[in-house]
Formats: sequence, C-alpha cells, structure tokens
Amino acid sequence: MSACLSAVQHLRKLRGGSQSHLLRASDGAWYVTKFQNNPQHVRVLANEMLATRLGLALGLPMPRVETIAVSEWLIEHTDDLRIDLGGRTIPCRSGEQLGSFYGGPDSPSRTLDYLPRYLLETVLNIDDFARVLVLDKWTCNSDGRQASFRRRTPRSQRFVATFIDQGYCFNAGEWSFPDEPLRGVYADNCVYRKVAGWDAFEPTLTRAEQMDLDKIWRLAAEIPEEWYEGDTDGLHRLVEALYARRSIIRSLVSEFRDSNRNPFPNWQD
Repeated sequence: MSACLSAVQHLRKLRGGSQSHLLRASDGAWYVTKFQNNPQHVRVLANEMLATRLGLALGLPMPRVETIAVSEWLIEHTDDLRIDLGGRTIPCRSGEQLGSFYGGPDSPSRTLDYLPRYLLETVLNIDDFARVLVLDKWTCNSDGRQASFRRRTPRSQRFVATFIDQGYCFNAGEWSFPDEPLRGVYADNCVYRKVAGWDAFEPTLTRAEQMDLDKIWRLAAEIPEEWYEGDTDGLHRLVEALYARRSIIRSLVSEFRDSNRNPFPNWQD
C-alpha cells in the first residue's frame, strides 16, 4: 500500500502516551501523526486505522485516518521530530505513518480535549457517547474513551464532540479481548444520562451486529503490513474475532449498565 499523502511541515509535538506529532500534509490539512516507533506499540497504528474506519462505517463522528509518508529528510531537518524512549531520545521513524485529520489553518476554532461538566452536559451531539460505546465494547478498547471538542462556529457557546484515539482497541499491541465492564467508557457519567434503553445505541448497534465479514476484511486490508509486523495470521484471527464478537455487544453493554458506575440511571427497558 503506497501513501497518498506526504508530510511537508512539522507543527508541534503533542501530549499523550503515543507521543504523536501534528504535521501539515501535502493536501494542506493538519494531521495528528502516530509513528511506527512510538513508545506504545507499532500495532496502535493498525488499531487506529481499523477501529476508526469501523467507527466511521457505523456513522460515528470520528476524524478520517490516512497513511502519511514522512521522509528521512524532514526528520533530519526537524529537531522536534523525536521520540522519548526509555530515558533516551531517538528520531521518529521515516516511512508510512498514521495520520488522523485535525483540521487546518482555516478551522473555525481550536480543539479542546477536556470540558468541565457544565459545558460537557451541553455538547450538541452528547447522544453519540452512548453510540460510541458500541464500538468500544465490540473492539475491547482497553483505554478510557477519548474525545475532542470544538465549537461549531467561533461564536457558538456549545461544542461538538469527535471521538479520537482508538489505538488501544483490541488491547493495544496484544490483539486480544480481555473484556471488563469499565473498559472503553467515558470518565464522566453525565454523557450517558439520557440513555433510557437500547434505542439510545441505535442505529450504531444494529449496524455493528449486521456488519458482514467482507466489510470488516475490506477495512482491514487497507492497513500497511509493517503496522502489524507482517503477521497476516494474526490479522486474520483479529478479523474473525471481530466478526464473532458482534453477537456479544449487547451483553458487554449490559455488564457496564449493571456495574457499580450505574451509568444509566434512567434505563427503563
């Protein structure tokens, strides 16, 4: 698979365990870029691509993900394109990396990764937090659910959520499914307050349960082989497991519902 985009400018280093960088690509847009030699695992790139594209296929608000070629020249001429690893600093790896669309210089407002509760409760698409739970339980996201927030217009008083950072789906580099009730959920229960029954997860839940094996394979086939170390047998097992797990999504959501978090106090079913 050859990259259709190339990095042309480093903008800044970002926070987070994967030590992503914000790059401007050849299409003029900005991308949050995870590198193959990030401190978490090379497979978080594969996870990000597959889980995000699954989420988009389910109709969830997620940034598009692309393969971005980062040249050796850009790394050599950019002091900040470095990874902190085990007490030493090493250059980011050149080649094909994972880029998540961030926006560009004309974006209407800056992106935030946290909102206080009084603003979180007014997020325009707060209902999508229940819907993204379908994806997180299906893929066994072993991290807490991450979201970013942006005002729809510069003068707007309310925010729209976009769901980001799917790298720990499939249990990060393990490609396993150690399901636990509180995995993959958002930290603040207020986003689930309107959930009154199974209808709150639609149409995402039905779309996931009805997704056919060929669709999952088409999404997985787009992942560069180096992002999963050429382990084609492992990729095959992952896809087959995803297909089989469609039938247990409701039970996984139910385990969260029945947990001591009591996330759905208004459940009526």
